[in-house]
Amino acid sequence: MSILVVGSVALDSIETPFGKRKEILGGSATFFSISAAFFDKVDIIATVGEDFPKEYLRLLKKRGIGTGGIAVNKGKTFRWEGRYEYDMNVAHTLATRLNVFQDFAPEVPHNLRDSSILFLANIDPDLQDSVLKQVNKPKLIACDSMNHWITSKKRSLEKFLHKVDIFLLNDAEARQFSGESNLMKAAKAIISKGPKSVVIKKGEHGVIYYSGNGHFVVPAYPLENVYDPTGAGDTFAGGVIGYLSRTGKIDDATIRKSMVYGSIMASFAVEDFSVNRLLGIKLSDINKRYSDFKRLTRF
Repeated sequence: MSILVVGSVALDSIETPFGKRKEILGGSATFFSISAAFFDKVDIIATVGEDFPKEYLRLLKKRGIGTGGIAVNKGKTFRWEGRYEYDMNVAHTLATRLNVFQDFAPEVPHNLRDSSILFLANIDPDLQDSVLKQVNKPKLIACDSMNHWITSKKRSLEKFLHKVDIFLLNDAEARQFSGESNLMKAAKAIISKGPKSVVIKKGEHGVIYYSGNGHFVVPAYPLENVYDPTGAGDTFAGGVIGYLSRTGKIDDATIRKSMVYGSIMASFAVEDFSVNRLLGIKLSDINKRYSDFKRLTRF
């Protein structure tokens, strides 16, 4: 199948206990697409400024990612600055400069309107709905969100979720959106809002998958070295959607496997800053961790 992702391509400045990096490649669509491209074809719709390094566009193209939907507009690229303490599950935002992303109005090119799978990253839910209306009957619709939209556009988000097959959000967002402190209760409450299934990401503690057909838990892949968790959730989503696209199946067994592949892809992403670690792996490395995962979780 084919995957279309709509989200941000950005420049990040990150500080963790293990180092600092300035103006490195980031953005939800970036992490998602590089992860998903290990499994199937991906196209991006995003916007960047005139200052966006051309080397980064070449990097995406080299990975086989379609960049025809990335508009280069007058102005500066979206920038995010963040800091992490030793609790890597919590990001402290130091600055957010939307720049050209502030006026992002996604238009789906005609050659991408028949994409089989649509992933809508954490953009305004009204924009997510606008994009969906431009795509011709995708077989799978998945979306992410964030605390800002849950606070400012909750009604729009709830309306849009009735059209969604998989809704991904982190544990803090799940509690905020549902009003429930217990994550199982939160998942049940979110399902009642319309999506067919919900995935709650818990960082180093794994993920919860919940649907009307049942639920299950996938642990995070155990690591000794974590340098930068930025983009881990989007990388996870890329692994999930990429695997589902490659198999062409969306049944319970395949979804379970996709969650494992998502966890594995996220485990690589956090081992270095930006997308550097993802750029240095091969499919054989992914398959090795999949075998390790099976061994570690067998009982």
